[in-house]
Amino acid sequence: MDILANLGHGFTVAFSFTNLLFALIGALIGTAIGVLPGIGPVATISLLLPITFGQPATTAIIMLAGIYYGAQYGGSTTAILLNLPGEISSVVTTLEGYKMARNGRAGAALATSALGSFFAGTVATVLVAGSGPLLTSVALSFGPADYFSLMLLGLIISAVLAQGSVLKSVAMVVLGVALGLVGTDVQTGQQRFTFGIPELSDGIGFVALAMGMFGIAEIILNLERPEARSVLKTKVGNLWLTREEFRRATPSVLRGTLVGSVLGILPGGGASLASFGSYMMERKISRGRNMFGQGAIEGVAGPEAANNAAAQTSFIPLLTLGIPANAVMALMVGALIIQGIQPGPRMVEAQPDLFWGLIASMWIGNVMLLVINLPMIGMWVKLLQVPYKFLYPSILVFCCIGSYSINNNVFDVYMTVLFAVFGVVCAKLKMEPAPLLIGFVLGPMMEEHLRRAMLLSRGDPMVFVQRPISATMLAIAAVALIAMLMPTLRKGKEAAMAG
Repeated sequence: MDILANLGHGFTVAFSFTNLLFALIGALIGTAIGVLPGIGPVATISLLLPITFGQPATTAIIMLAGIYYGAQYGGSTTAILLNLPGEISSVVTTLEGYKMARNGRAGAALATSALGSFFAGTVATVLVAGSGPLLTSVALSFGPADYFSLMLLGLIISAVLAQGSVLKSVAMVVLGVALGLVGTDVQTGQQRFTFGIPELSDGIGFVALAMGMFGIAEIILNLERPEARSVLKTKVGNLWLTREEFRRATPSVLRGTLVGSVLGILPGGGASLASFGSYMMERKISRGRNMFGQGAIEGVAGPEAANNAAAQTSFIPLLTLGIPANAVMALMVGALIIQGIQPGPRMVEAQPDLFWGLIASMWIGNVMLLVINLPMIGMWVKLLQVPYKFLYPSILVFCCIGSYSINNNVFDVYMTVLFAVFGVVCAKLKMEPAPLLIGFVLGPMMEEHLRRAMLLSRGDPMVFVQRPISATMLAIAAVALIAMLMPTLRKGKEAAMAG
């Protein structure tokens, strides 16, 4: 009954005019950046962080959340109609969705995507509402040593699940932690890693790092890619499924919702991992697995449900433990800290309007996205006809204004540009920036909990293995690290034997 009462309070908060308006703005922006290839929610949220300063925390987070799960909806439209994924998590949808469109079933593919996403989003919202208070009560029993071990586990898993070289991912995590420690030591008052630059005494600005590495760097990389967009000439047609298509799609949506809900909670997981995992599952166990490669509706239903479920369940570790599961959640942590709110188990009691208002807004946002996407498909396709050369100059101007307005200091603009160049270099070296951002957010928190644990144990490091929760987390982290290094060690051994 408490959950129902709290959800009622959440809907009261979410249905206020301001919050409804910003939920709609978030859903529209999310759909638009999902449709436009090469932008993505991480870059967009990092670019929009400065405009959240003047808004109440609840309103700001509702809008940013709408952008994240709205992008999952929008990415499927171009994936199906243009064979062009607007979002990374929609790459899988191109495999079967575009073939369905070529076979004259574009309307069915789009309806499957929208309805599957809505169902998965609704289930995920219920999971967040149900598991949030439960996990919060568990988290309150955590000590400093347990939190340190949990954050270390999160960093290791984010490196394990990152794309590309494992060694590069670990290096990015370590670099992110190091950047997070720049500034003034809270306990001693001593400056560290500032190199005598006064502006760094308060640390590196979160917005400068995020906006540079994910926003401006993405724009520079997009300018290198030639624009190639060929709109499907056939009409979308009837936006509904046949009885047979509905029968085949339903189990896939259910399985995709389950896969996405689980993978969304994992550190380093998220929508893209969930959609790929769901697609591989459907290829092996769905009834229509023989039709994969020819336009199987299961290949659209499962991944689209999975990426939306994952987008929303990734809020669970953020809201209950204060730990970001992926780069977007790291940005959410930054947005909360900027608003003066420390995410974690105390949020349910300290910020009930934000906690329950956000959960209620997720369901409202899913309804909005269902209405926005199906009837307005033609408008979203026309958006693709706007040349990128007209879009990026205005984006760059807003970036500079946003980074300057934080402290009214041009140094923040220089830092943004510096991180933009670094972001491009990382992309050229195939070093994924997401682990760096997670390390940057978790680094200072890890240091704080490490110091507390050592103070309480009078300097005895055995406290990390003596506490059951901490020891379990460290054991899982060790297993993940060994599993991550095994392929590299095996290749080195084979190379040595061949030599």
